[in-house]
Amino acid sequence: MGLDPLLLLLLVAAIAIGWALCRWQYAQRSEGYPGQLSGSDLSRDYFQGLDHLMSDRPDEAIESFIRALEINSDTIPAHLALARLLRRKGEVERAIRLHQTLLARSGLSHQDFIRIQMALARDYEAIGLLDRAENLLHEVIRDNPGPQMRAQALKLLIKLYEKEGEWRDALESGRQLDLNERAAIAPALAQYCCELAELSLAKRQWREAETSLREALGFNAKAVRATLLLARMAMERQAWNDAIKALRRVREQEPLLVSETIPMLQRCYQETGRLREFESYLESCMVLAPSTTVLLARAELIRERDGVVAAGLFITDELKNRPSVRGFNRLIDLHLEYGVSSARESLSVLRGLTGQLEQSKPKYQCVRCGFAGRTLHWHCPSCREWDSTRPIQGLEGE
Repeated sequence: MGLDPLLLLLLVAAIAIGWALCRWQYAQRSEGYPGQLSGSDLSRDYFQGLDHLMSDRPDEAIESFIRALEINSDTIPAHLALARLLRRKGEVERAIRLHQTLLARSGLSHQDFIRIQMALARDYEAIGLLDRAENLLHEVIRDNPGPQMRAQALKLLIKLYEKEGEWRDALESGRQLDLNERAAIAPALAQYCCELAELSLAKRQWREAETSLREALGFNAKAVRATLLLARMAMERQAWNDAIKALRRVREQEPLLVSETIPMLQRCYQETGRLREFESYLESCMVLAPSTTVLLARAELIRERDGVVAAGLFITDELKNRPSVRGFNRLIDLHLEYGVSSARESLSVLRGLTGQLEQSKPKYQCVRCGFAGRTLHWHCPSCREWDSTRPIQGLEGE
């Protein structure tokens, strides 16, 4: 059985505090204070904190450690660690007071001052005071914090803008990062561009939407959402060939999302009278990006060309290799359409049961946290990760 994460962090903080106290007392001795360093020299509050910690009383331990620490350059990291623990425990107001107390001290180094401001900004974010956090981060960025701290401040600022839905400001902050830092959050930046494109499309501002989507693909060439939106725009203009070209690109970007393109592709190929080409593409997808959606689309083309029996035989053969509830349901539908009347009542009952099973199951799942639902979310409602949701694979999915 593992340690509680908060207790583990508190144990690490206790070690850091003990080291800081020893270092401070050693410095006192070096400056001419008599006596030798021993266990009795350490703060009584520190030992009380250890006792509380070993007795599984983290609240009392934190209070004791705070009392034990003198505020100086050596103990700033320990203070910050304790404040972080308070924030993790949900006691954000106490963390804010501790950080404000630290900021009020004179003689802080520039780097310590910046670090405390950053920690206070995280407090404000945690409690929902986003405007205060934003203003504080702008102060940090203006105060020449150094490359590493500047990047941290910009990334936190981006997250604040994301929470507020301020996509343009989030992008502008992202552009201020250096190339390596920007590359690390490029998938999120691409999604911000897509959010802006969605807003432009709602106002039928085609040019602005296309500009945002091209920028999205510049940030992340595998941004399927941007490709789907470009295809949607092309279809609105009845530029069917442009839409087909965009939709077929998804197979290279993310094979698991090919199923999202099939209904759109079917319409595009129908409009251009190229259903044979569509069927050839589906055949290749059965090898490179197989899914139940692809299987059923191809079965429908077979049905229209060769009849119900041929489509049923095709589905039966494919289900042997790739069984799925959706495929089985479609096979029952074909049997209901073609089969003898004596079997239709039993098949109808069976179809009702399997149909309920299909409708009760989620279609998509986040690969990061496991959140599942029947809607493709580009931003997971649970873990808040971007572009982490994919169609569920297997018997109950694709």
